Amino acid sequence: MHKQFNKPILVTEFGADAYPGIHTDQPGMFTEEFQTAFIKAYLDVADTKDFVAGMHVWAFADFKTAQVVIRFGGMNYKGVFTRDRKPKMAAHYLRSRWAKQ
Repeated sequence: MHKQFNKPILVTEFGADAYPGIHTDQPGMFTEEFQTAFIKAYLDVADTKDFVAGMHVWAFADFKTAQVVIRFGGMNYKGVFTRDRKPKMAAHYLRSRWAKQ
């Protein structure tokens, strides 16, 4: 898109589900470590692209959604905060990363 239109890019809705309080030594799917590493990887790649004007993590907080096979308990756990607004590991990571800028 950038090459075709020569315009800055805004990356939206990237992230990974993390069930609150689930931790592992190695970042496994649905752990807070995996969510943090996933977000970090996206931001690190974007930092190497001068045409990326901004990014928006999906989502701010976990939220209720339809009950389907891929949604445990009818919840979307991609928030960097829990549904009751407690920070997950990714929220702490983002705060420290942005504090350095």
